[in-house]
Amino acid sequence: MPLNIVNEAEGFPRIILTEPSGSSAEVLLHGGQVVSWKNDRREELLFMSSKAIRKTSKAIRGGIPVCFPQFGTMGSLEQHGFARNRLWSLDNDPSPLAAVNTQSSVDLILRPSEEDSKTWPRRFELRLRVTLGSGKLTLIPRVRNLDNKPFSFTFALRNYLSVSDISEVRIEGLETLDYFDNLIRKERFTEQADAITFDGEIDRVYLSSPTKIAIIDHEKKRTFVLRKVGMPDAAVWNPWDKRAKAISDLGDEDYKTMLCVDSAAVENSIVLKPFEEWKGHQEISTVSSSYCSGQLDPSKVLRGFR
Repeated sequence: MPLNIVNEAEGFPRIILTEPSGSSAEVLLHGGQVVSWKNDRREELLFMSSKAIRKTSKAIRGGIPVCFPQFGTMGSLEQHGFARNRLWSLDNDPSPLAAVNTQSSVDLILRPSEEDSKTWPRRFELRLRVTLGSGKLTLIPRVRNLDNKPFSFTFALRNYLSVSDISEVRIEGLETLDYFDNLIRKERFTEQADAITFDGEIDRVYLSSPTKIAIIDHEKKRTFVLRKVGMPDAAVWNPWDKRAKAISDLGDEDYKTMLCVDSAAVENSIVLKPFEEWKGHQEISTVSSSYCSGQLDPSKVLRGFR
């Protein structure tokens, strides 16, 4: 079954994924970026900035950008690396993954350009499979070293989640963990709170985090469950009001309805020997919940409640 590809006036070809229950997702070839995920009630689950800039040289603020081969400013390259600013291609040979022939999955690939080879002289293939299921969205990133010498990189899937009101959201699963605080020169602290709640700017990388994290939106009575493999860290970011005003491609009030919770490999770089491949796995699902009536027990979510 052929993919549903739409060519927009801005020059951003996008793939529309659908599945039988009625949910949908949109993936751009620019950046290999998921920019929309809607449930079967057509509710948007991913945040997109009201001032998002769609230019080929600029990353799009929202959705799920791919951060490679560098996360944040933890290196000499541009912030979050170059993969999110490049034009990817459809991958017709995703071996060793089996090829898919449905309208609910797409395989993409990025190879280095001449410009990339000057700033990061490594030969690689970066692949991404995006699969839409009923109530869940799965991303499988892979990096293969095509060089004759090892190389290392950091990586993240930056998940911009749409929330009702950031002050009514909490994260379960990161308590007691160590984290780097990017607001205090990347100093290392240990999380003391029973759950992470929000009343100001936050920019942290939680280290050696669990494979499941719950993001609970009390007002929407909805919980995002983030499951990840191969990406041991978890970054959490919200700019709050003052920082939001200083970001040109973010609306002044946008911070209220967004939260980034990222699957990441940051503390320890991933090292690949020649022709070796790394594979990660991320699944975001949603669980209906009622905080007021106590129907949701976050510990059940983290233990595998569905």
